[in-house]
Amino acid sequence: MRATVQWCLVGWLVIAAVSGLRAATAGSFTVATVNLENYLIEPSGTRAAKPEASRDQVVRTLVSIGPDVLALQEIGPGGALDDLHRRLRAAGLDLPHRELVGGWDTNIFVAVLSRFPFLARRSHSNDSFLLDGRRLHAGRGVVEVDVAVNVRTRFTLFAAHLKSKRPVGRFDETALREAEARLLREHVDAAFRRDPNAAVVVCGDFNDHKDSRTLRLLRSKGPVALADTRPAERDGGPVSSRRNTASSRRAVWTHFYAAEDTFARFDYILLSRAMASRWRPGGSYVHASPDWGLASDHRPVVCEFSLSE
Repeated sequence: MRATVQWCLVGWLVIAAVSGLRAATAGSFTVATVNLENYLIEPSGTRAAKPEASRDQVVRTLVSIGPDVLALQEIGPGGALDDLHRRLRAAGLDLPHRELVGGWDTNIFVAVLSRFPFLARRSHSNDSFLLDGRRLHAGRGVVEVDVAVNVRTRFTLFAAHLKSKRPVGRFDETALREAEARLLREHVDAAFRRDPNAAVVVCGDFNDHKDSRTLRLLRSKGPVALADTRPAERDGGPVSSRRNTASSRRAVWTHFYAAEDTFARFDYILLSRAMASRWRPGGSYVHASPDWGLASDHRPVVCEFSLSE
């Protein structure tokens, strides 16, 4: 039995090495996240099917980025991920490894497409929490996969879509979102218990601002803290973390809310210390294009990582 497990691991690592050849040649790889705004191929619940022109623009956007690992929010049921995968492959972006996770909301899902294979899958589709004395279920699932970039480079990816800012019935939307963030953080902490030096990426649509309790819960403190990458539009140089400087005022927004005519940063890529040691700020950005709004009300966030620490 032990020999069988060892040979299976060797097989996985060989596959990872072959799949990682492109990244190894370049010396880096990219992780991107984007909310696709109802990528449905047919109506589901109150959500309409995504128009053909919008789906085409999604593909053009993603192909222009060319990510190696792609986290997706608002993927619909009934073959929507298959539809997107087929279109991307036809356009030259082949991401053969996938994970699709649902939650209490059966109309939209969270997914990951990857050029690299997954060595482990620990995704979460049935999370629940207590709020005001009632047991509630998280609206969307959480993807958790171990990604093998090559034989020597691996990381754990979490992809999530937290509660939106839209009011819902008797419960406060902020309290719901914070409860979901606490659940996500518990999954991240479990990864650190398995390996205190784990290379971790936590990304997705968190529907809140950087100084909110939601983001404070996710970032945490101490040796298990996660760093906020905060990329900006590609107009030259990495973004400074200092306040009141020209660089800190660059365009980092990722979401447009038409009802209030507001722009905000709701989409994040957070990194553990081990993963931050590989991060290349100069190759990280918020994707901007003239037709971004045809694809979605969100813009993709992209981070580049070195194969060496």
